Amino acid sequence: MNQSIDGLPVDVDPDAYRQAIGRLVTGVTVVTTVADGHDHAMTANAVTSVSLDPVRLLICVEREARFHDAVMSAGVWSVNILDASQRAAAAWLSTRGRPLHSQLDRVPHHRDETGVALLDGALATIVCRTGDTLVSGDHTIVVGDVLSLHIADQPGEALVYFRGRFGSHK
Repeated sequence: MNQSIDGLPVDVDPDAYRQAIGRLVTGVTVVTTVADGHDHAMTANAVTSVSLDPVRLLICVEREARFHDAVMSAGVWSVNILDASQRAAAAWLSTRGRPLHSQLDRVPHHRDETGVALLDGALATIVCRTGDTLVSGDHTIVVGDVLSLHIADQPGEALVYFRGRFGSHK
């Protein structure tokens, strides 16, 4: 036991935790923003609806990721809920160390009035303005006020993540 929380012993191996949480099926999204004239994007599955009044959602962003500084400074960002056909985009945008410049060149997208990239073919796109932030462990929880959204007229299968692999769900 190497730590305690409020007097309770904690002995959780991070790799075991990753394996356990990997048993939770999650949807796959790409979060985008624009900072200093550059598009920034990351694949994320830590996205959660927070509230209906006001309409809010949250994302969790690793503090060491370059996306963190971009989303914190930009204040406006989008969540793109991916179709199963967008597996390659999800894989590319989860690649650590990929070039910052032109990272969205291989991902079909368009822009809304805020300037953030919205991925073509997404099941839904949601544009948010940062409302609240909370540092928790090695991540920042970013809560966004939903400014606009678009739902695909004919959604396909959802891209999901389970046990370290991409899959699909009808």
